[in-house]
Amino acid sequence: MRREYALYGLVAAAAGAAAGMLLWSGHMRDAKRDLFHRRAVKRLAALGYVGARPSVENARLLRDFCAWESRPALRRRAAVLLRRMETQLG
Repeated sequence: MRREYALYGLVAAAAGAAAGMLLWSGHMRDAKRDLFHRRAVKRLAALGYVGARPSVENARLLRDFCAWESRPALRRRAAVLLRRMETQLG
C-alpha cells in the first residue's frame, strides 16, 4: 500500500514538473514580444530573454529598442546587452 502511494507521488511530481517546464518555456518564448510592452517590468524581463540569445535579429531588435526606450535605466541595460551581443557575434 505504501509503495503505491510513493509511486503515485513520484508520478504526480514528474507530471507537475513537466507541466511547469512546458508553461515556463511558452512564457519565455512570449517574452521577446514584450520588449515594446507598455509596462517597464515586462520590458526588463524581455531584455533578459533577448540578451541571453545572441543573434543578428536580436541585435537589430536591441538597437531599435535603444532608440525607442524612454527610461534611461532600461536604455542603458539594452545598450550593455547590445555591446555584449555585438562582441559575441563578431
